[in-house]
Amino acid sequence: MKSIFRTISIRRQTGRRTFADTAEDAYKFVRDRGLDHAVEREKNLRPLLSIKDLIRSEPSKSVPISVITTQKDSLRVPLRPIEFIRSFPSVFQEFLPGGIGIHPHISLTPEILNLDAEEQLVYGSESYKQGLADRLLKLLMINRISKIPLEILDLLKWDLGLPQDYVESMVPEFPDYFRVIKSKFRGCIGELELVCWSNEHSVSVLEKKARAVGKGEFSKGSPIAFPVKFSNGFVVDKKMKKWLDEWQKLPYISPYENALHLSATSDESDKWAAAVLHEILNLFVSKKAEKDAILHLGEFMGLRSRFKRVLHNHPGIFYLSSKLRTHTVVLRDAYKRGMLVESNQLVTSRNRYMKLMSKAKKENNAVSSRKREDKGKVEGEVCDTDAIAENDDISGSEVEDEREEDVIEDDEDDEDDDDQVDQNQSLNRGRRNSSPRAGRRSFGKSGSQEKPHSSPRAGRRSFGKSGSLDKPRSGRNKVNLTTEKRSQMS
Repeated sequence: MKSIFRTISIRRQTGRRTFADTAEDAYKFVRDRGLDHAVEREKNLRPLLSIKDLIRSEPSKSVPISVITTQKDSLRVPLRPIEFIRSFPSVFQEFLPGGIGIHPHISLTPEILNLDAEEQLVYGSESYKQGLADRLLKLLMINRISKIPLEILDLLKWDLGLPQDYVESMVPEFPDYFRVIKSKFRGCIGELELVCWSNEHSVSVLEKKARAVGKGEFSKGSPIAFPVKFSNGFVVDKKMKKWLDEWQKLPYISPYENALHLSATSDESDKWAAAVLHEILNLFVSKKAEKDAILHLGEFMGLRSRFKRVLHNHPGIFYLSSKLRTHTVVLRDAYKRGMLVESNQLVTSRNRYMKLMSKAKKENNAVSSRKREDKGKVEGEVCDTDAIAENDDISGSEVEDEREEDVIEDDEDDEDDDDQVDQNQSLNRGRRNSSPRAGRRSFGKSGSQEKPHSSPRAGRRSFGKSGSLDKPRSGRNKVNLTTEKRSQMS
């Protein structure tokens, strides 16, 4: 994946700096391990809590596995539901109701029920409700039409930290902030509408920090520099650095102001869109959200193309992670070494869930390692049995070899006696045939040369009891065997 920085061009007819429509420089995307880890560590948390909420909403506090299977996509379960359930035995319990052979039912363990009780206390606390209402109010004020469909809020429910029944439980408690109205859009169940504008809440996070640093000397329209931090190994050339320095010096337009009149390709519009996206991400509990949800919200606000442009042009402000088979937009200055700088009650509750999930993972790994060890022990016992059988075969063959050696020794003793007789006969024959023609070779009638006779021992072979043919032993071995036999006889 490549992040495209659009180069700056000067339009002579207007005299304003704008982005070119085509990219001249392409910068290689560099991953940030800390931010990728922040995204990846919540890999199975969201589907797990979705299944937990589904089970908790049932009167029997249990559901058949078939119900989870039919709602797999909406629950965002990454695996087969039964495999996912069995991956977390410390969270889910599997049982057969009434002991009959039907589809298994899934219930929650006491540990997860305790964590769920703590989570419900967080949602019910006055401090959390007030903070959530303030964030919803600010989101409505950022939108120029001051209303958002409930379908979009459902997409952002996880990121905003909304309870499952926020329309019935939380919205009625803040009638001065917002209300639910019927929607004019086809297929929309309703919209959350702003009731009253609040100047107190129409201040962005960057403006608050600038006022704190400037000790109240900050004025509207003053330049505010965005905190920028690139991934290790990311290279910014001189041209881009020069443009970024000039871009930071541009006037800061508040995200609560409507600046749609600015040209979409101007640097001023780009900085305003970056301010809007920066403020929206600060409203989320984890300071991150899926790219599709961000663009869906931007499309309703009329800022989809500007959001995409900002994500491409400013990787030092917004990090785009490709973990979990999707793209997640992460606000860089909200994280330090992969951890949130400012946590909250709901994030703390979710961390407890992840701790319980990691415990289940360790238990599964321990069970798997024990199974591998048991399998290794069984294989080791089989190998030992085979080794014992081989030793028995070897010992039996050694006995047979000893028997064959005894037979060979007896045969070789007889051969020694025969050799002595043959040598005497050859000596006498040589004396009788000592004539000048004795060394000539004789030829038959066919003219073929007869081969000299080999010694009597040349063709001899010794046979053991098994009848196998053995090669003749060397003289050295013969002497050793003869010596050993004579020593035994003596």
